[in-house]
Amino acid sequence: MEQRVLPCTACHGKQGRATPEGYFPRIAGKPAGYLYNQLRHFRDGKRRYPPMAYLLSYLSDDYLAEIARHFSELQLPYAAPAPASVGAALLARGEQLVRSGDTARELPACKQCHGARLTGVAPFVPSLLGLSQDYLSSQLGAWRTGQRHASEPDCMAQVARRMALADVQAVAAWLAAQPVPGGGQAAADFTQAPPLDCGSLNVRWPPAGLAERAQ
Repeated sequence: MEQRVLPCTACHGKQGRATPEGYFPRIAGKPAGYLYNQLRHFRDGKRRYPPMAYLLSYLSDDYLAEIARHFSELQLPYAAPAPASVGAALLARGEQLVRSGDTARELPACKQCHGARLTGVAPFVPSLLGLSQDYLSSQLGAWRTGQRHASEPDCMAQVARRMALADVQAVAAWLAAQPVPGGGQAAADFTQAPPLDCGSLNVRWPPAGLAERAQ
């Protein structure tokens, strides 16, 4: 599998560690179910990026699951975060939204879904840390404008559409400036039920074919 996924590393960096430019996210160590969902969404057109669609067009669900499991098992060190590029007030707003949410806008705290350490929850919820400000803001913006979609009900789309543009910038800036704790390991489970119904949590993992080969 390491040889078969070399085309992935051309954009996502050696072993999927990401690249300094930050436009291609780290995939090493992300929860396997999350990676599997994203691969299916690129293949099926829910996420639109022609190079990804081209690579995945003819791959089966089971093969995508094998790719996802391969990268999820790569526990590699994270680079130090880049210094914050915005002022203290915007960073404070970003931290507030991440840790506490905003009841006036009906925004749950990011940590309610992405874990207390923001390193994700296995197998379907990704870490929010170790990503660039450009990448984070672009993905929130894509959900906000309907350019990115997830399995229905699409809880991230609901959250992003409640965010002001300044909130998107604030959250992305604060998250990008944080170090990654504990090697980025995702939590094994939610400490409490997520505040929104998310279709991405209801996908079968592992898929039937992958589960049978693991036995």
